Amino acid sequence: MDLKYLKKLEYNKILEILENFSKTYIGKEKCKLLLPSNNVNYLLEQTYQALNIIYKNGSLPLSSIPNINIPIKNLESNFSLTAGDILQVATILKTSRELKEYFSTNCENVDLLIEYFKSLYIDKQIEKEIFDKILDENTIADNASSKLISIRKAQKNLGVEIKNKLNSIIHSTSYSKYLQDSIITIKNERYVVPVKEEYKGQIKGFIHDVSSSGSTIFIEPLSVFELNNELNNLKVEETIEIARILTEISKKLSTITNELKNNIKLIGEIDFIFAKASFSKSINGIKPKLNNDKFINLIEARHPLINKEKVVPINISIGNKYSSLVITGPNTGGKTVALKTTGLLLLMAYSGILIPANEKSSIYIFDNIFADIGDEQSISESLSTFSSHMLNIIEILNKATSKSLILLDELRFWN
Repeated sequence: MDLKYLKKLEYNKILEILENFSKTYIGKEKCKLLLPSNNVNYLLEQTYQALNIIYKNGSLPLSSIPNINIPIKNLESNFSLTAGDILQVATILKTSRELKEYFSTNCENVDLLIEYFKSLYIDKQIEKEIFDKILDENTIADNASSKLISIRKAQKNLGVEIKNKLNSIIHSTSYSKYLQDSIITIKNERYVVPVKEEYKGQIKGFIHDVSSSGSTIFIEPLSVFELNNELNNLKVEETIEIARILTEISKKLSTITNELKNNIKLIGEIDFIFAKASFSKSINGIKPKLNNDKFINLIEARHPLINKEKVVPINISIGNKYSSLVITGPNTGGKTVALKTTGLLLLMAYSGILIPANEKSSIYIFDNIFADIGDEQSISESLSTFSSHMLNIIEILNKATSKSLILLDELRFWN
């Protein structure tokens, strides 16, 4: 269907609302690009089944997911991932498992959805390993490996030993008078004490920094030099061990890159389908009957963009006993709204969105919907508006078939 006619019927506004019901970047993109289809019965039934699951199991356990395209490419190139990237991959595995668990109960008569959930790949073991070993993108758990536990325990013990030696200096009567403050600090990843500039020669050691005013010298006393060296060596060992842990996990993930890519697609598709179901739920949408007799019978139809508390339901029937319907009435009487309601509800149904109407409503799948619904200017006041209407109507006449629906607003005749 021509996009300009979709816009005249405010279909684009429906897509904007639909996008808000989507949780993932993939689902949102699908909502933006959604167009009416001929496969109406399948799409409506799919949404209807999703809506039934929502009523039985509650909302889909889904939130925003990370884009892991780059991490997957790195895995495919046998590169090790960072802790942050591994957590993002684990989030996809966790989301997949939660979706599968959500679908495992109270899900009868959902043949159009089962394959999406059934095809999700889960690996509880690697998922648990990642979340157990990586606390956040900057923190690896102590128990990520026995070696890491040992290294960090040695670091802690060395740190205590260094602080004890430095405490004996800063609290001694011999040295305390040389210090700017009775504190221990760290400079260049080494424990130091702050010494007054004029006494820098009184404490033997290595200068690591000077305060901005120049009044304080940060000195590493000789008594802790070797201990600081040992501590830094342990930090290097820690870095190497963390890299080994991340490499080990990355190798495991590199064997399931195809499954991860498929999961992302499936999650996006599930999100998209359930966004349509959630939107349908918000407007009390129903699955209309489809007929092959080229007629529309919308009962208690409501325009979905008008506040539910204020919208006035209408009945529209055409094609059964007559193929043309003329709506007359005063200005602001609802004629344009009636046209837009008819066209928009059909477009929604053709897109797999349940429509706000009585469940006895019936629709036909037209090959096209044309609309000439412009502004409310008087044609006598604007030749450009008149020309636009004429060109639009000519185009409609040239393209319409016996299976098309044509909606004309403010149709006028001239001698």
